[in-house]
Amino acid sequence: MHRVSSRLCSAEPLNPANRMTAKELKAQLRNERLSARDAIAPEERISKSLAMADHAGEAVAFEPGTIISGFLPIRSEADLRPLMARFAARGARLCVPAILDKKTIVFRELAEDAPLVATGFGTVGPAEHVVILDPEIMLVPLSAFDIRGHRIGYGAGYYDRAISRLREKGLHPKLIGIAFDCQEVAHVPDEPHDISLDAILTESGLRFFASWIG
Repeated sequence: MHRVSSRLCSAEPLNPANRMTAKELKAQLRNERLSARDAIAPEERISKSLAMADHAGEAVAFEPGTIISGFLPIRSEADLRPLMARFAARGARLCVPAILDKKTIVFRELAEDAPLVATGFGTVGPAEHVVILDPEIMLVPLSAFDIRGHRIGYGAGYYDRAISRLREKGLHPKLIGIAFDCQEVAHVPDEPHDISLDAILTESGLRFFASWIG
């Protein structure tokens, strides 16, 4: 596991006179960092995704049978399939999100060679009849993050609500943000309801904010 140095992405300074709300600031940062991610060449994304698997494949601590949620890539996201294969080889039980409606995602078990179907928002995953699992470790997609472990999602709030539902059930999944270095920003304008990460994984390494990771 590598401790990575902070690599803040360049962005135009925000003008305090604009008096932007936290929501507006998040929207601006989201658009900027997703544009930077979109600009990564496909071949480079593959290389960076493989580097993530090398950094975290053995470094994330868990027991065999642990339920880990990942995701299958859409748009310019990192491809977590090599990392999830490493976790599966160590005995993890994998699952991926499926969108049920405008507010709800669930996590369906991802079995080897299981057929995939459209699961909403441009995603694919296991079919509706597949068992739903409660993740103990979650690999969380995001638009931007900062050195404190605060994140900006995609704006729909699916993961925030899913994590809140798990906590209401007495579960406390460990959260690993998944991003490329270019998605780091100097400061995420966090709000009281925001849920921070336990770690962030980029192509440079696994940076942790909680001691359980390694």
